[in-house]
Amino acid sequence: MISIKRILGVALMTACLSCGAFAQKPNSASTHSDAHRQLLANQSRTKDRIRLVEKNTFIDLIEDLEPELDIYTEGWNSKRVNPFKESDVPNSYVIDVTGYHMPHPGRVTSNYGYRAKFGRMHKGMDIGIKMNDTIRAAFDGKVRLTNYEAKGYGNYVIIRHPNGLETVYGHLTRPLVKADQVVKAGQPIALGGNTGRSTGPHLHFETRFMGYAINPAAIFDFANQTTHTDTYTFDKKTYTQARNYAPSKGASAKADSENPYKSASSERSTYTVKKGDTLSSIARSYGLSATTLRKINGMAAADVIKVGQVLKLK
Repeated sequence: MISIKRILGVALMTACLSCGAFAQKPNSASTHSDAHRQLLANQSRTKDRIRLVEKNTFIDLIEDLEPELDIYTEGWNSKRVNPFKESDVPNSYVIDVTGYHMPHPGRVTSNYGYRAKFGRMHKGMDIGIKMNDTIRAAFDGKVRLTNYEAKGYGNYVIIRHPNGLETVYGHLTRPLVKADQVVKAGQPIALGGNTGRSTGPHLHFETRFMGYAINPAAIFDFANQTTHTDTYTFDKKTYTQARNYAPSKGASAKADSENPYKSASSERSTYTVKKGDTLSSIARSYGLSATTLRKINGMAAADVIKVGQVLKLK
């Protein structure tokens, strides 16, 4: 049986032939090809423009959400506080420390430096807090690790920043962020506490460059809640030293600049008393109490130290 579609098709063709539709002269093949190529070229350029807009919009969105991805490489998935290789660390590196936020406005309760009492380095600054005070990110960055260490940091958070630094926040009640989370400077990241190896509520705050624990006082002026300068130059020879731009205060300023606790470059067992020193200031410099320093040296509570006197520190 002949289909209705075929009958209609034949009828239509016959009608067209009779009206001369197929007798018309077609356009030249070359003209048609040129027009076709031009149309395809226009479509291609349009698609390329669309792709470019989409790509740029996507890049802008990514840059808005998180810092450069290439900083999240070495040791990113490590559970160690220091995941870096010594061989990769440059001798000197300029770090941009603008766009900062102080992690907490509390006063410094313990400085960076060697602690003779415990026979080890204190690699950060301790900042006084009240239980569950809000702790904030020091710079924009991305959370590398949240963890718990019973004999050390307690609950802690490590954030890696686009300027090359990592900051460590220890003895927390609990973190408010998770690994791989992007954070902004000043964003709440934890509640402060007293976990781990801690004798009271405080924030243990570290600033590290490729594993090197920089003296935070080299970057931050904690007394004035700011940074000393817009940049900090990391140097393997000086990273343990603090910076102090306060006006000179005579002998006490000189004693402070010579303070081996701030330079953290000595593990000496004795200290020679200088002009301006007090028993309490010397004790604090080495992570000791005045009572402990007196006991080490067999001193009575009423004994007074003298310039040139040699005190035992261990």
